[in-house]
Amino acid sequence: MSAGLVASLLAGMATGLGALPVLVTSDLSRKAQDRMLGFSAGVMLAATSFSLVIPAVELVRGQGHDGPAAALRVAAAVLCGGLFLRVWHDLMPHEHSLKGHEGRGGMKWNSVLLFVLAMTLHNFPEGLAVGVSFAAPQPALGLSVALGIGAQNIPEGLVVALALRATGASAPRAALFALLTGLVEPVGALVGIGALSFSSALLPWGLAFAGGAMLYVISHEMIPESHRGGFEREATTGLMWGFVLALVLDMSIG
Repeated sequence: MSAGLVASLLAGMATGLGALPVLVTSDLSRKAQDRMLGFSAGVMLAATSFSLVIPAVELVRGQGHDGPAAALRVAAAVLCGGLFLRVWHDLMPHEHSLKGHEGRGGMKWNSVLLFVLAMTLHNFPEGLAVGVSFAAPQPALGLSVALGIGAQNIPEGLVVALALRATGASAPRAALFALLTGLVEPVGALVGIGALSFSSALLPWGLAFAGGAMLYVISHEMIPESHRGGFEREATTGLMWGFVLALVLDMSIG
């Protein structure tokens, strides 16, 4: 469990690593940003499928349930994870670079703060996934999830920093806030670890719940955001490469 907390911290810090180029230049085309955001979505999609949902099904089957029963239980947990993110998304005030303000209240809040809150929505389920996966009986599962999340956090960190620069934030402040959005991941990991400390039987539910939360972020936030700039083809190409890279990492480590 301590390894899961450390791994989530390192994965979150990768966001700050990705933001470092903004200290030198903020001249990155919208096409390149959409390509990187698509790449991040592809990595998250693969991690959701191969490192969270499928292992959850195998664990439930190991508890004595047949295939359909295991699938239904995992499906319920996936939907609960998505519902949790939907409710949180509707309640928390936040702001996207293109869509603008969303959530209840906060209309008078600083736009930089609202954007940071939006990225918190992204990163919490990622930390939850890392923390829960390290409690699995397969030691390589946690490492695979952490590496995948860390890999997608690097381009995402740069995209976040550039978007913050566009709101008027200075380069050092943009890099710092990008790092802070990633540091919410250990909080998500701690929540997952704390839940599993009550019973190891909750592990497949935790994996599937985290998968559902990540799936909601991918579909509701990342893919639409990467397609709004008119570079859908480049974003989709980035998603394919991210998915393939995460698949290779998962199969190599596992």
